[in-house]
Amino acid sequence: MFSILLLFHSIIRWLVLISLSVTIYRSATSLSAKKQFTRTDDLYRHWTATVVHLQFMLGMAMYFKSPAVARFKIIGIDTARGITESTFFGIIHISMMIAAVVLVTLGSAFAKRYQEDTKKFNTLLFYFGIALLIILAAIPWPFSPLAQRPFLRTL
Repeated sequence: MFSILLLFHSIIRWLVLISLSVTIYRSATSLSAKKQFTRTDDLYRHWTATVVHLQFMLGMAMYFKSPAVARFKIIGIDTARGITESTFFGIIHISMMIAAVVLVTLGSAFAKRYQEDTKKFNTLLFYFGIALLIILAAIPWPFSPLAQRPFLRTL
């Protein structure tokens, strides 16, 4: 079960990164060109938030099944020395990802409610941009000094 969750979490990570990047790019270019906020822009906003929430639900399911988090729960923060893989997944990864999900949720909700097109694009650009930076920092990349994972998991 955990390996299947891990596979889907690894795949959807790329959908999250792509959808956030595309929405941020569209917002920046539309803002600079003073375009109107179209139905397509709203669909990008909506589906980006949906993909992020799907990834979050998979991540939360994995959090309670993860052997790395289980080790962290056993040793606890008091006895953890430095940033280990267990500490990374037990505290750093989850807290940063929750912060990113909150930012995407707020950005999507605020942009949906604004009437002015520039406010909508500015809101998406700001909230989604900060969320993307947090996500990029919290992903366990193969080159990360905190915890390494491959670019794409397999079963």
